[in-house]
Amino acid sequence: MAVRPLTRPPVEVPAAPTGTRRRLTGLLLGAGAFFLFILAIELLKTGARGLAGILQGLSVHGVANVLGFGWVMAYLAMSGSPVAAVSLTLLGGGLLSPLETFAMVNGSRFGASFIVLFTGFVYYLRGHRGRGVVSMGVLSMVTTATIYLPAMALGALALQAGWLDGVRFGSPALLASVIDLLFDPLTAAARVHLPGLAVFALGFATMLGAFRLFDRLLPEVRSDIVEQRWGRWLARPFTTFALGLLVTSVTLSVSVSLSLLVPLAARGYIRRGHVIPYIMGANISTFADTLFASLLVRTPVAFTIVLTEMVSVALVSLAVLVLGFRPYRDALLAFNKRVTTSRLRFSLFVAALALVPLALLLL
Repeated sequence: MAVRPLTRPPVEVPAAPTGTRRRLTGLLLGAGAFFLFILAIELLKTGARGLAGILQGLSVHGVANVLGFGWVMAYLAMSGSPVAAVSLTLLGGGLLSPLETFAMVNGSRFGASFIVLFTGFVYYLRGHRGRGVVSMGVLSMVTTATIYLPAMALGALALQAGWLDGVRFGSPALLASVIDLLFDPLTAAARVHLPGLAVFALGFATMLGAFRLFDRLLPEVRSDIVEQRWGRWLARPFTTFALGLLVTSVTLSVSVSLSLLVPLAARGYIRRGHVIPYIMGANISTFADTLFASLLVRTPVAFTIVLTEMVSVALVSLAVLVLGFRPYRDALLAFNKRVTTSRLRFSLFVAALALVPLALLLL
């Protein structure tokens, strides 16, 4: 009788849990995005002088010109946060004054709001049923404009009067040492092999790449889940305002954070009036990354400029919420309805917004 040899069954190596793999990928993406963000700031600082010729050629000087410049750059970058960071590096390079830097930061926010509107405009003209997206874009733009214009005046007054001059933070010594150790060889090599303008362009492209990696870290949230969990809370202005603060501080992008509520508004889960305080909150915490970038520039006044922006926008937003939110909301919704119910009026509205920053830039 033949005896079968004993064989061991193959040992199966357990696969890494999907959740663990996802967390590891997220950590790697986060580390890569953080590395690219700091590298971008260092490259922008190194190549800032290369932008001097362009600014002189366009005669960009003064608050109005720089406001338009930041606005147009946000259009080209399809994002406002990289442009706000660039304005701080131009300050560090001596190309902009504190007040001009403040104006460019504001211009970047106007440009970021317009991106949502322009996307809806394209769908609208192509005949898609994108009324909710279009309305969201209009609300984003007019909410930003009506809050930021008085906030700009308040912030400019605060900067000139020096109300927050005592609140200045430079780059911590340990952080500066680590940055010098890791990034100085890279920026030195770029400075040796590339002209200043090319170094600046490389820094700007690196900044866009960093924000794209940050975007990939964000989980997709289904609109029906959001409605089931938070539907009744979204009707409360202060709750929605706080939600806008929280979501945008995590996503670092107004456009991304607004995309969470666009499907809800389009499907009728949430009224457009409920979105207004969310946009107001998002327009404050969107400066979280810019505040961090101000520490990397190593110019103490940069931190004061960004803090002044955040405080000014927060004060105006809270004043509206406390003192007159209902008439403010009704006025915005009436304007929104008038613009979006006519293709001609909407087209003229978008055209006017496209021409405003160009007019400011050419003044």
